[in-house]
Amino acid sequence: AFKLILKAAKDDYPIAQVYLSIFYRYGIGTEINYSLAIYWIKEAVNNRSICGQLYLADYYVYGIGTDVDPNKAFYWYQMSANNNKIALIYLGNCYELGKGIEKNEINKLKAFELFKKAAEKDYLIAQNNVGLLYEYGEGTEKDLEKAIYWYNKAAEKGEIVALYNLGQCYESGKGVEKDEMKAFEYYEKSAEKGHLDAQFNLGYYYDKGIGIEVNKSKAFELYNKVAEKGYNIAQNNLGLLYEYGEGTEKDLEKAIYWYSKAAEDGNEIAKYNLGQCYEYGIGVEKDEVKAFEYFKKSAEKGYLNAQFQLGNCYYNGIGTEINKTKALCLYNKAAEEEYSEAQVRLGYLYNCGQGVEVDQKKAIYWFQKAAMNGNSIALYNLG
Repeated sequence: AFKLILKAAKDDYPIAQVYLSIFYRYGIGTEINYSLAIYWIKEAVNNRSICGQLYLADYYVYGIGTDVDPNKAFYWYQMSANNNKIALIYLGNCYELGKGIEKNEINKLKAFELFKKAAEKDYLIAQNNVGLLYEYGEGTEKDLEKAIYWYNKAAEKGEIVALYNLGQCYESGKGVEKDEMKAFEYYEKSAEKGHLDAQFNLGYYYDKGIGIEVNKSKAFELYNKVAEKGYNIAQNNLGLLYEYGEGTEKDLEKAIYWYSKAAEDGNEIAKYNLGQCYEYGIGVEKDEVKAFEYFKKSAEKGYLNAQFQLGNCYYNGIGTEINKTKALCLYNKAAEEEYSEAQVRLGYLYNCGQGVEVDQKKAIYWFQKAAMNGNSIALYNLG
């Protein structure tokens, strides 16, 4: 095949020149050679190949056989856009993101026009993009009804991201009536096509019984699939299933492994979970200093459970010196964010005068706040 394409390319057939360029780019039937890849794509362009123009723009985007040059990429996307609906999308992206052209509100309007033009030519990715722009009011007025219309147009033909976006809309009731069963169905369709976020959400729905009966085994299967691809929330949730033996056999070593993977990638819940494991010696040797460190890292990322637990560490001297001022500050921080356990804790401290002066008004205030958040201990304390 390579020899035939090479002969046709040398005979000035532009489509053969495009294919030959691709062969050299990816090493199909020959060794990778970026210099020859760009040479032959330029030959195709010289022979008025619209497809060649699109590929040449792509080469300038990624620096294939040449330096990265957003301005030249923009030029060639522009040249090919009149006769190529795929180029309309790429050119729209340039206008939207300011690649090869200034990023401003006027160019966002231009991006919308280009996406709409491609969408009306039945280009599925463009239909989804138009839906997104209508949903968030970028380059056009916000219009949720039109967003749903375009998502549906793309989803009807199986566009993976549009299916996911419809799931999101039905989950939150955005532009449609909230319907968790429909959200589940759209996530399932998108997940089957390989969409990572959809696979995670589907796993979560099985895990919590949202729009479907609880099925921990399926949740485990989906979390595992996504976790293997580096999705840190799934890694944390997989750790939880291993820790409690839900959907799989209990395996504390694997729980720690997945918590650690997620924590290394910055997941604040996994850091908190590791803190819990080190505090109580779950799957690891008990180490209160490490527990404190993980709670601190998680709290710094704004995780309320960790802020409360870090407050407990300072209050009780767990893994650090007692510092009731810092403890009170952390309890207050979590309580102001409606974390009911912190609210109860503050109520107790003000009621008993521990670390603060006795203040019955403040005690009642925090117990009432916690009670409003459904905390039964607060209700008991209020009598």
